Amino acid sequence: MIDNIEVNTQNSIRIKSGSRTIYIDPLEISEDKHDADYILITHDHYDHFSPENIKKVAKADSILVVPEKMSDKAQEVAGDVGRIETVKPGVYREIGGFEFETVPAYNTLKPFHPKSAEWVGYVLRIDGKRIYIAGDTDATKEAKEVKCDIALVPVGGTYTMDAKNAAALVNAIHPSIAIPVHYGSFVGNPEDGKIFADNVMPPIKVEFKISFD
Repeated sequence: MIDNIEVNTQNSIRIKSGSRTIYIDPLEISEDKHDADYILITHDHYDHFSPENIKKVAKADSILVVPEKMSDKAQEVAGDVGRIETVKPGVYREIGGFEFETVPAYNTLKPFHPKSAEWVGYVLRIDGKRIYIAGDTDATKEAKEVKCDIALVPVGGTYTMDAKNAAALVNAIHPSIAIPVHYGSFVGNPEDGKIFADNVMPPIKVEFKISFD
């Protein structure tokens, strides 16, 4: 499963599952791919909701999933996807045989991602595994209750939790594998990944998916 997860930059994630391709927050896509069966958006900030990049991965029958309060904004790409589905935090959904849950994603003390915006992270159910994409969040009480096998968590600080707090979250929810995201480009430094890994407790394995070459 881990080999089927790619991280381009920030929270731009691509997951392959059999014939199904899932994107989360596509960004800085280098070429037109048009292979997305599902495109999941965590919130409306420009480095997570990028119409330009959505258009590069979308095809005629792609399903775009966005937080409910983004429904108007999502109309910008309505002509590029098959349909748009909206979600609220804390729900389970099954769309075309693809199952996922949403987790509230917000800051506890910072103003950038207010809880009232109802932005989300996702727990995807893929190939018998639960994959948590936290989105832009701090280590909230809801995040600490997530049950998952693989966790992709932001570590860059400033707008999200930093590397040490992200490691503490991962240690609390105890996935088998943790992948740091949201660092080293728009925010944070490449070294944040190592700080995160140094603070994650065995037997949790840290995998690096962002390349800084």
